[in-house]
Amino acid sequence: MNFYNKIMLYFWLAVAVVVIVGTTYMVLTVDKGFQRYGYSYIFGGIAILMFFFKRWMMKRVEKHMEFLAQQKPQERK
Repeated sequence: MNFYNKIMLYFWLAVAVVVIVGTTYMVLTVDKGFQRYGYSYIFGGIAILMFFFKRWMMKRVEKHMEFLAQQKPQERK
């Protein structure tokens, strides 16, 4: 599961980069580009938020799993 989580973490980062670079290219090259493609920056922002949320959740779950592992030996006593 850890391998899958790392792949998805960097997937969101790659999506964000592609969307932001692609949108910037379209904004700069097309007539009235920002009016037509400016909203696409929202999707890049959402992808960046997903990257940071996924990273935060991975750290949180890892700490929780360590906590549960420490609690298990105490329950046996």
